[in-house]
Amino acid sequence: MMAWATLSRRLSAVFAVLLLVCCGASVWLQVRSSGKHEQEVIQRLSSGLAAHIAENPELMQPDGLNQAAVKDLFDKLMAVNPSVEVYLLGLDGRIEAQAAPPGHLKRDRVQLGPIRALLAGGPLPIVGDDPRSLDTSKVFSAAPLRMAGRDAGYVYVVLQGEDHDALVANMTADNVLRTTLWSMGLVALLGLLAGLAAFRLITRPLRELTAVVQRFETEGIASLQSETPRLERLSRGGDEIAQLGQAFAQMTQHLAEQWRELTLQDQQRRELFANISHDLRTPLTSLHGYLETLLLKAGTLDEAERRRYLEIALDQSRKVGRLAQEVFELARLEYGVVKPEKESFALADLVQDVFQKFELAAEARHQRLHPDIAPGLPVVSADLGMIERVLTNLLDNAIRHTPVGGEIVVQLRAQNAGVTVQVSDTGAGIPGELQKSLFMRPVFMSGSRTDSTGSGGLGLVIVKRILQLHGSDIQLVQQPDKGAVFRFQLASAEGS
Repeated sequence: MMAWATLSRRLSAVFAVLLLVCCGASVWLQVRSSGKHEQEVIQRLSSGLAAHIAENPELMQPDGLNQAAVKDLFDKLMAVNPSVEVYLLGLDGRIEAQAAPPGHLKRDRVQLGPIRALLAGGPLPIVGDDPRSLDTSKVFSAAPLRMAGRDAGYVYVVLQGEDHDALVANMTADNVLRTTLWSMGLVALLGLLAGLAAFRLITRPLRELTAVVQRFETEGIASLQSETPRLERLSRGGDEIAQLGQAFAQMTQHLAEQWRELTLQDQQRRELFANISHDLRTPLTSLHGYLETLLLKAGTLDEAERRRYLEIALDQSRKVGRLAQEVFELARLEYGVVKPEKESFALADLVQDVFQKFELAAEARHQRLHPDIAPGLPVVSADLGMIERVLTNLLDNAIRHTPVGGEIVVQLRAQNAGVTVQVSDTGAGIPGELQKSLFMRPVFMSGSRTDSTGSGGLGLVIVKRILQLHGSDIQLVQQPDKGAVFRFQLASAEGS
C-alpha cells in the first residue's frame, strides 16, 4: 500500500505542477494578448493625431521650423494627454524637434521602416522606435510634414510614453498583478481539486487491482476464487487498466489451473508410491516367509516340499523384479529421460509380430487372437520400440483377464490422417470405481484386472505416458458384449 501511496503522491504532484505551468502560460498569453489588443485600439483611435498636428501652419516658416510654436504646441499636447510624446523628424529620420526633459532622450534618429508601413496601411499594431529608450518599441502615430509643397519630414507621436509606462507599472504592481495572481491561484486550486477527484475516480480500478494482487500475495491461490467477480468487473472496458485486469485475471486463472493440476499430480504420485509400496510389500513378505521356512525347516522338508517352496519364492522374486522394472521405466518416461525416435513403419506388421509373442500364452488358455486389419492402411510415424511396448502391455493385460476360451481382437482402421488402434477382449471389463483413475495409478484390488500371476499394475500407466509422448492418448471405450476396450490413434507418416 505504501508503494501505491507513493505513486499516487508523485502523480498528484506532477499533475499539480503541470496545472500551475498551464495556468501561468495561460495568464502570460492572456496578458500578452490583452497588451496587443490595447496597442491596436490606441493606435486606431490615435491614427489621425499626427496628421492633425502636421496641418498646423504655425509649425513651419519659410526658412524652416518655428521652434517657439513647436515647443508651445508640444507642451500643450503633452499637458492635455501626458501619455503621448511628440517628435518632428527629418526625411532621414533624425529628430529635429522634441519636448523631452533634459537627459531623457536616448536616440537621435528613428527607423523609418515602421513609419512607412503605417502610412502604407499595414496591419495594426505597428510598433516603432522609442526615442527615450534604446531597447523598447511602442505604437505610434505618424504623418508627413510638408513645407512649400514638398516633404520636409514627419510628425512622429509615441502614443504610450514614459508617463503611461510609469502608471501601468504602478497599477500592475499594486492591483493587476495581485488580481492576476489571485485568479491564477483560484483557478489552479479548483483545477487541482477537480483533477485529483477525476484522477482518483479514473485510478479506482487500479487500486482495486492492487488490492487483489496484495491479497493474492498474502493468502495465495485460495484468494483467487473469491476475487473472481471483482476481476471480471475490472476486465470490462477497453482502456489500459481493463487490459491489465484482463491479463491478471487470465494469469490467475492459469495459475489456479496449474495449481489444481499440480495438486492432482501430487495426489496421484502419493497414491502411486503408496500402491507400489503395498505391492512390493506383499511379494517381499511372501518371499521372506518362504525363505525363512526353508531355513528353519531345512532338515525336516523332503525334496518335493523344498522344491515347491523354492518355486514359490522364485515366483515372488520375479514379481518384485517385474515391478521394479516397471517403476524404473515409468520414472524414465515421467522425467523425460526417454524421447521418441520416430520412424515410418507398417502398424499391421507390428501387430503380427506382437501376436507371435503371445501365441503360446493364448493357446495355453485356449484363447483366440484375432487381427481385424483394414486393407490399405497408411504407414505411421512413431517410435517402433515404444509402440511395441504399448501393444505388448495391452495384449498381456487382455490375455490375463480374459476367461478360458475367450477372444482378444486388435482392430486397425484408417481415420483422420492416421490409424486408430482398438484392443478388446471378452473378459469381465473394468469395475466402475476403477475407470476414472485407470491410467493414472496402478490397480491393486482383489478381483480387479490385476491378479496374483500378473504384472505390478503399472502397464496401463506406462501405455498412457508413451502415447502422450507421441501426442496421442488412450481411452477406455464402453461397448456392449465386450470386456475391456482400449482405443488410441497414431499419426500417419504423411500427416506428421
